[in-house]
Amino acid sequence: MKLLIVGGYGTFGGRIVQLLENEARLELIIAGRSLAKAEACCKERGTTKARLMPATFDRDGELGAQLAALLPDIVVDASGPFQAYGEGRYRLIEACIDARIHYLDLADGSDFVAGVSAFDAAAKAAGVTALSGVSSFPVLTAAVVRRLSAGMARVGTIRGGIAPSPFAGVGENVIRAIASYAGRPVRLMRGGRPAKGYPLTEQMRYTIAPPGRVPVRNTLFSLVDVPDLRALQALWPEASTTWMGAGPVPEVLHRALIGLAWLARTGLIRSLSPLAPLMHWATNRLSWGEHRGGMFVAVEGADAQGSPIKRSWHLLAEGDDGPLIPSMAVEAIIRKALDGRMPAPGARAATRDVELEDYEALFAGKTIHTGFRDDTGERKALYPDLLGDAAKPSGRNPRHA
Repeated sequence: MKLLIVGGYGTFGGRIVQLLENEARLELIIAGRSLAKAEACCKERGTTKARLMPATFDRDGELGAQLAALLPDIVVDASGPFQAYGEGRYRLIEACIDARIHYLDLADGSDFVAGVSAFDAAAKAAGVTALSGVSSFPVLTAAVVRRLSAGMARVGTIRGGIAPSPFAGVGENVIRAIASYAGRPVRLMRGGRPAKGYPLTEQMRYTIAPPGRVPVRNTLFSLVDVPDLRALQALWPEASTTWMGAGPVPEVLHRALIGLAWLARTGLIRSLSPLAPLMHWATNRLSWGEHRGGMFVAVEGADAQGSPIKRSWHLLAEGDDGPLIPSMAVEAIIRKALDGRMPAPGARAATRDVELEDYEALFAGKTIHTGFRDDTGERKALYPDLLGDAAKPSGRNPRHA
């Protein structure tokens, strides 16, 4: 199987290569505007089971001719920032459908991912699978909410957040995306009504604490514009509130970013986009603290009798394994495709195409630990509360990872 990774030598594209290079059934075309960078990436990976091939690919160029020259089975757009694609933002999706080539992207913008469904009929007619937002937000969060909401008659609130390690290494396109929407209104559900949220100016604190593990330090999370704000609402329309945040550290830099976002929100400056290069430099140079990160998803709802239920899922990633998680949804889908289980044709957000079991299989062998907590009712005694589902007998705890 031939996989074309647009932006294959970038932050997320490079991690997709790292995750799939041990698969002998794959030919990975590492592509972008710079052939020299693509060649350097292939050389840096050394000996791999997958065949690595560098190539040039310009998503603003003549896409039909470029796809015809490379003849991939699947295209993965790992470039971005998707918020900045502007007019013709879906050109690559349209070109893939026309060429009957499957398509995946790691889009992190709520508007971009929501708009992909406009191509659903065309994709189905062509027998093409076009999945958008194939990353932690919203694929992993959706998979977790499905698990957490089991047995609930109604889901009331969904909240989640990612706290990356300060040493994770943040790509320039990620910073450009954040700078473009910081302090600018985004659509979300709040208190049962459609509302506007203002990224990086709305905060909450949370402690990520997988059962039986040393918790991540209590973290300040800020609202971010991610596909979940609308994609999860489509899956659980009864949810009165959906909120997703990011908790970058060191916190002093996070608070500086919050201050800048308020300047954009109040109209004192139009956008943080001109500051993106400085933000990228600071994020990747001014790093200290523990080399560990995490993620949480918390769901509140009710059972059939109306009794409240509160559950949460916690993930802790040590060292360099955490930064791989956003690319694991792509890995899961590609490995399914290799086994003849390509997701059904159509164009949509990828929120139903990867389950938590798929992630758990990929977490195995890495320093990634997950677990569940039942937060219903009053606070439990110290040790059961600290251990969560780790306190249960192993034979009665099939969900603990």
